[in-house]
Amino acid sequence: MQTPQLHKPTGAFVGASWAAMIAGAGAYLVGLWNAEMQLNEKGYYFTLLMYGLFSAVSLQKSVRDRLEGIRVTGLYFGLCWVSLGVALLLLGVGLWNATLSASEKGFYAMSFLLSLFAAVAVQKNVRDIALFEPAAPVNEGTSEG
Repeated sequence: MQTPQLHKPTGAFVGASWAAMIAGAGAYLVGLWNAEMQLNEKGYYFTLLMYGLFSAVSLQKSVRDRLEGIRVTGLYFGLCWVSLGVALLLLGVGLWNATLSASEKGFYAMSFLLSLFAAVAVQKNVRDIALFEPAAPVNEGTSEG
């Protein structure tokens, strides 16, 4: 069996990932800012975006850690999956019960999903690029003077 060769992500892929995340999250937030809904509803959808982004990145990191032989407990790994599922479920329930037009509901769903996917791609790029950077020297207890 041949081991896969790692390659540093190209600038185009890194840029496209960041552009997709900014476009997805930006569109979602601009739509939320301009929405005709109560402030508590806006807060609900904003919190869902933040929770979803965090859970997607945390899950990607956990999967990558396991692939690289870094120990991730089953409890944390399971919580990552549950968190991502809960974020998607809460968005679905919120949009299902919202008094928005179907096109608005689709807009929020698609910009949310684009944001999550792009956040995973950005996290992967950050991690891949870090593999190619020299390790910073550890400065343990040295005093200068």
